[in-house]
Amino acid sequence: MRAVIQLVKHASCTIDSKKVSSIEKGYCILVGFKESDTKEIVDKMVSKIMKLRIFMDENEKMNLSILDVKGSILSISQFTLYANCKKGNRPSFIEAAKPVISMPLYDYFNEKCLEYVPVQTGVFGADMKIDLCNDGPITIVLDSDDL
Repeated sequence: MRAVIQLVKHASCTIDSKKVSSIEKGYCILVGFKESDTKEIVDKMVSKIMKLRIFMDENEKMNLSILDVKGSILSISQFTLYANCKKGNRPSFIEAAKPVISMPLYDYFNEKCLEYVPVQTGVFGADMKIDLCNDGPITIVLDSDDL
């Protein structure tokens, strides 16, 4: 599982010129899965995401979590996080999980995050336009293989 976590002042998802979700302060998280991912891996990633201390405290130090600041999450499914560009110039996506695996894991990821903070989502598999104001900018890439 991979997650690109962007600390945002606000973020929204638009599909077919209609805004389907939006948040204020929090994370815009792009989430991708590979075939071998499990609910246990999702649990570890959610735990790490909730405990990350990347919001600024009163001394301008990255010392606060999303829980501390009562932030929200905009969660976006993103199979292209598993793009393999080793050969040629056209990415291969064979490492990305098929929808039959990734869709239930994405739903589970959102349910687990919702146990901690408000969560808005995009639409799995849709052509989405994501608008955000990255704060900092602060962007963290997490890979479950590194946890």
